[in-house]
Amino acid sequence: MSAEIEQLLQRAVAHHRAGQFDDAEQLYRSIILIHPGHPEANHNIGSIALQKQQPAVAQMHFMKALEADPARAQYWLSYIEALFQTSQLEAAREVMAMARKNGLHGDDVDALETRVKGSAPTQAANSGKAKSDKPAKGHPQQNTSNPSQQQIDALVALFNQGRYQDVADSARAMTMQFPSHSFGWATLGVVLQHLGRNEEALQPMQRAVELAPKDAQAHSNLGNTLSYLGRLDEAETSFRRALKINKDFAEAHLNLGATLHDLGRFGEAEVSYRCAIQLKPGLAEAHYNLGNTLKSQGKLEEAVASYRKALQIAPGLVGASSNLGAALQAQGKLAEAETILRNVLQSNPDSLEAYSNLGSTLHDMGRLEEARSEYEKALRIKPDHAEILSNLGNTLMTMGLQEEAVRCFRDALEYKPDFLKARSNLLFSLNYSSSSSPEDCLAEACRYGEIVSSKAAAKFNRWPVAISPKRLRVGLVSADLRNHPVGYFLESVLAQLATSSVELFSYPAFHKSDELTARIKRHFSAWHPIHGMSDEAAARLIHDDKIHILIDLSGHTRLNRLPIFAWKPAPIQASWLGYFATTGVAEIDYVIGDPYVSPVGESAHFSESIWQLPECYWCFSAPDSKVEVSALPALQAGHITFGCFNNLSKMNDAVVALWAKILSAIPGAKLFLKYSQLNDPSVRDATLQRYAMHGIGKERLILEGSSPRAEYLASYHRVDIALDPFPYPGGTTSMESLWMGVPVLTRRGDRFLAHAGETIACNAGLDTWVATDEDDYLAKAVSFSSDLARLAKLRAGLRSQVLSSPIFDAPRFAGHFENAMWGMWKKWLAQREN
Repeated sequence: MSAEIEQLLQRAVAHHRAGQFDDAEQLYRSIILIHPGHPEANHNIGSIALQKQQPAVAQMHFMKALEADPARAQYWLSYIEALFQTSQLEAAREVMAMARKNGLHGDDVDALETRVKGSAPTQAANSGKAKSDKPAKGHPQQNTSNPSQQQIDALVALFNQGRYQDVADSARAMTMQFPSHSFGWATLGVVLQHLGRNEEALQPMQRAVELAPKDAQAHSNLGNTLSYLGRLDEAETSFRRALKINKDFAEAHLNLGATLHDLGRFGEAEVSYRCAIQLKPGLAEAHYNLGNTLKSQGKLEEAVASYRKALQIAPGLVGASSNLGAALQAQGKLAEAETILRNVLQSNPDSLEAYSNLGSTLHDMGRLEEARSEYEKALRIKPDHAEILSNLGNTLMTMGLQEEAVRCFRDALEYKPDFLKARSNLLFSLNYSSSSSPEDCLAEACRYGEIVSSKAAAKFNRWPVAISPKRLRVGLVSADLRNHPVGYFLESVLAQLATSSVELFSYPAFHKSDELTARIKRHFSAWHPIHGMSDEAAARLIHDDKIHILIDLSGHTRLNRLPIFAWKPAPIQASWLGYFATTGVAEIDYVIGDPYVSPVGESAHFSESIWQLPECYWCFSAPDSKVEVSALPALQAGHITFGCFNNLSKMNDAVVALWAKILSAIPGAKLFLKYSQLNDPSVRDATLQRYAMHGIGKERLILEGSSPRAEYLASYHRVDIALDPFPYPGGTTSMESLWMGVPVLTRRGDRFLAHAGETIACNAGLDTWVATDEDDYLAKAVSFSSDLARLAKLRAGLRSQVLSSPIFDAPRFAGHFENAMWGMWKKWLAQREN
């Protein structure tokens, strides 16, 4: 074998094992141009043809392979399988007898011989996303001439030679000569689809179905074409017609499952895949696709099992290996996920999916620089991959590289303008930047809103709600009803609302739950998970629950379900708690705020109307921990320790410069930073470098990563004063700091998010801890740290002070919230009557 052929063969096999069948086939055909009788190239083209539902093409190549190397048992088996699948049963039996004489034996041979002797032909297995196409059998009308067998064979021969344009021309000529025979139309449709001309393929596919209405394969082919064109509802109809004709058509079940998955109907897709597997247990793609659907439903253990089964049947399925890694990552089995994904990349260095999943796993492990590297490797292969650009942006944002993150999100949207996740990521990242005006953020949010509104095909404009209810039905949509800041703010309030004139309905958008989930679940009249449901299906569920007011608790944070709100499933919709800016979704009526975070003068920042609660727009649940407040640490340490336990992404250059000035102005003072990003040595080094640029040595900094919550809270025993970042201040961290007796120095802002520190401080009775600007911030830090006796006295009484304030008083807050819900309802009724 020449070096050129050997090199081509190695590349082709690598693509073949990676599931990149078109690339593999092209390389195998390059080999055949040099060496027409090359046995391995011919055999592997035949294998791909079988996977593409082209057994006639496969038969020709298997025969060439067998003629070139009759000693290879696999070539005999493959050739017999192709004869079997083209209904040439007698020929298959004869070749099987010849194979036996040539010494062919083994379990595989016995199993195939049993099928050949006693079974009807089966449909060929397919690959990829389960889209199988082959010409339908043809059912000519009576008294109409048919193409001869020679004409049909000539058409098949052209296809076998890869002369696809010639096939299209000849098939078109056949449709003109025999317009009432389905074979020409079916072949024309299949070859046009093979050439990527799906729009052109549709009409001949439809004509083939008209001429052969009882041919299941014809309906399935049409379904695939419709699916490729994005006409999923029509594709579903075609697959169901195929299955009505032949309920045992495994590939039609498989393809129906793929279409249902694309429609977001994951439960139904799961049923279809299981039907395909029951009919053909060895259909690797069915196990793989089932794994994807189970993963989408949050059934991670079952998904992992399905991926493993797919890989057991077909070890070369790169997508299954990569998604297995992703499923293990979602289960928190990060080390195992990393190992699997690195193995995938070792054998398939061009697998973008594996790079993406490995980057995500490393991100979750806190190895941010490594995650960044993997994403950048993928982008060197495909620079316009929007999903990977967005993932890289998230990692850069976590690393505190905000401007670079924003560029990534904008690049992703340049390539994929309707990529909603990237739009949400961009909007979230803009909150970290003081250079983005509220007007810029509103315009960007409204672009998001226009897209989701256009995707909501049939918005609800009537609602089956009770007009004069004894209790208002209020629905909460959130992915964070667990140990999460949103959960911490909700828990005590939900307990108070459970017996109020508000009846709560929950729509959790994430499959994970924990002990906090278990505690709050009892406060809801209904708990209807929507993870894995399409936006339309979730909207219909909410609408049918007769919800009066639907509240989004996520905004543009991760795992949000804002597109549901574009369907307008409830007459009144609001945004609250989990976000801190406008959503841009026109169908959301209100943003719930307070006099500090949403002053009337800033109403132009929102696409929603502002509904103000009288004191504070949020109420924190006191930690379920026995950690006590300590004495002021400076009294023993002999120096002041400032602290910030916020996400380092909030620590922009202006914050670093100001905090460095504070440390320079107060001799011996230290800064204690604690967050999960600091688990990464590269982030620690970068943080030290940022302060070194301002003349602050590493001995002035205490850097720590994440820790369990009780230990984390106890870390405040080492903090005298907490410093709030800007323009993105703390929320949960500030509440926890105050509960631990540590006052928070914050800065006045110019928008909802930037005002968050103000509403916490002012409602906690700490108005003097709000600085008007950076100079005032510096002056207050110096002043407060110079009076240790006053600071120690404040610390000793701060927990009891804040527990009786609006930011911790759940019964008081619940009353305000209940009044707000009824106020919204009464206003809607009045507008309805007018």
